[in-house]
Amino acid sequence: MTEPQNSAPHYRSYVQTGVDYLNTLPAHWEINKGKWLFRKEDRPVSDLDEVVTCFRNGQVTLRKNRRTDGFTNALHEHGYQGIRKGDLVIHAMDAFAGAVGVSDADGKSSPVYSACTPKAANSVSSYYFAYFMRDLASTGYLLSLAKGIRERSTDFRFKDFSVLELPVPPISEQLAIVDYLNKKTNQIDETISVKEQQITLLKERKQILIQNAVTRGLNSNAPMRDSGVEWIGEIPAHWQLKRLKYVLDERNERSQTGEEPLLMVSQKHGLVVRSEYHEKAEVALSKIDNKIVHQNDLVFNKLKAHLGVFFKSSITFKGIVSPDYAVYTLKDFIEDAKFLEHLFRHPAYIGQFIVRATGIVEGLIRLYTTELFEMPIPIAPIEEQREILKFIETNSTKIDGACALLERQITKLKEYKATLINSAVTGKIKVPGVVEPTHVANQLDAREACL
Repeated sequence: MTEPQNSAPHYRSYVQTGVDYLNTLPAHWEINKGKWLFRKEDRPVSDLDEVVTCFRNGQVTLRKNRRTDGFTNALHEHGYQGIRKGDLVIHAMDAFAGAVGVSDADGKSSPVYSACTPKAANSVSSYYFAYFMRDLASTGYLLSLAKGIRERSTDFRFKDFSVLELPVPPISEQLAIVDYLNKKTNQIDETISVKEQQITLLKERKQILIQNAVTRGLNSNAPMRDSGVEWIGEIPAHWQLKRLKYVLDERNERSQTGEEPLLMVSQKHGLVVRSEYHEKAEVALSKIDNKIVHQNDLVFNKLKAHLGVFFKSSITFKGIVSPDYAVYTLKDFIEDAKFLEHLFRHPAYIGQFIVRATGIVEGLIRLYTTELFEMPIPIAPIEEQREILKFIETNSTKIDGACALLERQITKLKEYKATLINSAVTGKIKVPGVVEPTHVANQLDAREACL
């Protein structure tokens, strides 16, 4: 699918540009400022025009083609402008993150976009310059340039683009570069998509393995019985069913000095020492009266329990958490709080957290201990709990390893894609279909004949 850059063909002659972000270019390429190549359009809009959005991956399309959630509709579309298919669109606030591309539809956009069109027909390819501008974004140059223009700002507007010195290959080469990059990047993106799907499937498989293990055990032939709880269903016949008030106690031990290590809940890492992950994070001035956490306690963010924000403490020493958290210690029937952490991530329990939680303000719900303790759970014998946790750890390690390998491959593919784009748009490689002008080749042949 891909070839190493050093094996790709190169141009026969390069020249120093004197431009720090261009370095060298093929000898027959020109350099021109954006304002001599593009003009900024200012078109009227109508009520029938749909909103066009420029995304950070360079796609410029009707908002409805990607998603409609997460956007706030303007009460008054003051300053909105017309966008046309084929426009080079620059998102002033997000250009540094790659939000530069060519629109695939007619519509309208907010005034933070610049809609650019070539000054002369058939002189430049907007697609080529979209690739080039995203390359400048990926290297961090646009961000540094924007900050240099306006202190504490990442704005990159048309007037900034207009004075930017751009490489200008012959139009035939621009089109060849675009065609080459479209094909290659599509292949890379498809490969990345397949690997991302594999990661999703592996994670789903892991979750199913865990859910089945903590609710049905490891022996698929074990006799089952009705738990008597509709949302739990059948459980192994030899398992017990107990309400959590018989399994957990709430720990309300408080720090007297606030000197214990402050812990935090991380979706990625679990319950960890905050200073090891957020050295400069702001915390309360006083940590006196924070809740004490011991090893093998279960810590809940009561406002986010329905989002799975609860973890066993595997930390070997005593720490503290915010008083807003709930800390539970094991009372009976369960040996390792990790078992409950796995069980509570089952969709049935997440659903119960939502049902039993109480809304405190719009968008926030709190799971109180009294409601949690009324929930029943299936309980395996202690030795079987150990076997289940060992099974989960073994299989999770294998699946996590496979996911990590796929993620490393995705990272390498993204790095290759960025290198490929940079090499093509700056002439470091000569893409298929490009023929150097005859006068350049003749000059080189004559020079070599004299040597």
